[in-house]
Amino acid sequence: MLLQELGVTDPGDIDLEAIAYYVGARVRYRALCGCEAHILGCNGAAIITVKKDSSPRRKRFSIAHELGHWRFHRGKTLVCRVDDYKPRDALSPEKVADSYAADLLMPRYLFQPQARGLGKLTFDMIDKLGGVFKTSLTATSIRLIDLDHVPAFVICHGPRGRKWFARAPCVPRHWFPREDLDSDSFAFGVQFGRRPDDPAPRKIDADAWFDRSDASRFVVREQTVRISEDETLSLVIVEDERMLEG
Repeated sequence: MLLQELGVTDPGDIDLEAIAYYVGARVRYRALCGCEAHILGCNGAAIITVKKDSSPRRKRFSIAHELGHWRFHRGKTLVCRVDDYKPRDALSPEKVADSYAADLLMPRYLFQPQARGLGKLTFDMIDKLGGVFKTSLTATSIRLIDLDHVPAFVICHGPRGRKWFARAPCVPRHWFPREDLDSDSFAFGVQFGRRPDDPAPRKIDADAWFDRSDASRFVVREQTVRISEDETLSLVIVEDERMLEG
């Protein structure tokens, strides 16, 4: 792995500009309109241009994402839109670049030990972990779910319903979140009632989140926070082992 090749043993050592230089790319910061970053390469050299007024964590993700394109799509013409890290079609070039960015920013060999040392899964824990790796709440949440930290979902909603979700690999695929927020969910009050963020995960009947005939037999834990003017992010944590049976 590139980071181990470079001798990176601490999250604070993940210097993206230095990594870019090592693989033949230079990073510059400019005023950009309509995108967060782009890359232009020829032969073994490339220039990554990043929007100069983005947040530091946004810039880090943009650089890592473009390095993913440099690693896997060199010599190809792509129209790249660097959005927030979120689940995408597994075969899309943007998903490939996102996955590379996640591995670069939150490498498994450093990320998992740090996560295990921070206690139970909550958004406060995720925020602390994101502070260590200099990654957003959304990106850090998805990384934890993708690495099967605990049986859980992270689900993003907007005014028109569910925008995307990530499911831990250990959770059977027949547990599929509802499209629309149930009025019994705590998330409904945060999304539409302008209630404050949940301070911690709370127990709730699973049928508030899953449209299955047997969902009412189970209880899950939910925590919801607002991540933008019109978007919320929810953790739905599975604690009943019967829900994990295939």
